[in-house]
Amino acid sequence: MNGAQDLGGMMGFGRVIPEPEAEIFHGEWEKRALAVTLAAGALGRWNIDISRHARETLPPGEYLTSSYYEIWVKGLEKLLLQAGLVTPDEIRDGRAQGPGQPVTPLAAGQVDAALARGTPYDRPATAPARFAVGERVRTRRFNTAHHTRLPRYARGREGVVEAVRGVFVFPDSHAHGGGEAPQWLYTLRFTGEELWGEGADPTLEVSIDAWESYLVGL
Repeated sequence: MNGAQDLGGMMGFGRVIPEPEAEIFHGEWEKRALAVTLAAGALGRWNIDISRHARETLPPGEYLTSSYYEIWVKGLEKLLLQAGLVTPDEIRDGRAQGPGQPVTPLAAGQVDAALARGTPYDRPATAPARFAVGERVRTRRFNTAHHTRLPRYARGREGVVEAVRGVFVFPDSHAHGGGEAPQWLYTLRFTGEELWGEGADPTLEVSIDAWESYLVGL
């Protein structure tokens, strides 16, 4: 699925107004929202694709009227509830109402090393890549209720393979307990006209990363 967070090319939402690169947080609570989300993720109860899906599946009206870190907090609440780490009453009241589940928290002194280590998602190749740099391909056109990293605006479009990135965990499977199902990942380049149609800026090009199962050869 791609919901309200995937508005590329849709009319009626006004101009995108970039913020200064150095303006990371707009308030102290946003720092806490980021910290709590990272700390909860370190408990190992979900993966990055599950967490993205939690945010994506917020009701569209709620998503569009929430700020960036409000969306993070609301997504985290869903994850904590699904994992049984909190109750709906505790979310509502903002405090614990009983003993919590035993967990191993991420201590402050472990944060720098944990962030530096990251979570590698590259995997060994078990088959050669189907497509090569410079090859023209078309993305599949599909509608799905589950998580996908193929944007709606790039479905059923023709583009050129710009780079072959390697083999990585497939988010569409990983977000729903279907295993890692690693696939080759490519960077595709599209013209503005191919994506947006007549009247698009003729100098515009858009590149996206796309897994192999999203693609068909021409």
